[in-house]
Parts: sequence; C-alpha cells; structure tokens
Amino acid sequence: MNLIGNILGTVAGPVMEVIDQAVTDKDQANRLKAELRHRLIDQQDAGLQARMKVILAEATGESWLQRNWRPLLMTVIVAIVANNYLLAPYLGAMFGVGLQLELPEQLWNLMTLGVGGYIAGRSGEKIAGTLRGRRGRLMDEVDTK
Repeated sequence: MNLIGNILGTVAGPVMEVIDQAVTDKDQANRLKAELRHRLIDQQDAGLQARMKVILAEATGESWLQRNWRPLLMTVIVAIVANNYLLAPYLGAMFGVGLQLELPEQLWNLMTLGVGGYIAGRSGEKIAGTLRGRRGRLMDEVDTK
C-alpha cells in the first residue's frame, strides 16, 4: 500500500470512532461510515488507475528506452545484489578475491519500491475489481447493521 493509502487508513479508524460518538442515530452513523469507506475505496482506486496509466504509457511508448528503462534499472540493481550476496562471497571464499559493488541506500529503496510496486499494483488491481463488483452488497450489509 502506498503512503496516501496508509495515511487514509490511519485516519479512517479515528474518524469512524468520532462518527460513533457524535451521531446518536445508529442508522445514520452506519450510512456515514459506509460513505466514508466508499470514498476511501474510490480514492485508492483512482490512485491505482493513475499509476497504471503511467506504466501503460511507458510500456506502449514508441521509444525502446521509454518502454524498457524500468526493467533495465531493476535488472541492474538485481545484478548488483546477486553479485554482492551470491557471487562475491563464493569467489572470496574460493579464491580470496570477490569484488563487491556498493549499492547506495537510495537504489536499494528504489528496487524494493519497484518490485513491490509491480506486485502491489497487480494485487491492488485484482482487489479493486473485486471490491468494485461487490461494492453494492458491501454497502447494503453495512447499512443494515
């Protein structure tokens, strides 16, 4: 989940509690909470759609570099990590020589974001589709409680 999603999720819990305390009519409180959940889902879906459009535009671009810069960057970072943690230690143990390349923290973070972003993006797409399809039933269930 991205930073905005974390912030929204963190804020949503206390807001739900405030609704419970401030609104005496339980049906109205449930409707307000359902609307808040609905808007949070829509907000996260909009963010996911925007990120997907950027990646799709890059992937379908006319320039070879535009289409492939992310995979190339990830490949280089993974190669450095493989060298530092697999190849260099074995070469060092067998021959006393193992060249390790420094991987700045920013590149390590970029790799974790890049790999995590693609995994989370695909998972988020599936979840958003499921929630979008079930939204009517979910909101009806919340309203009746």
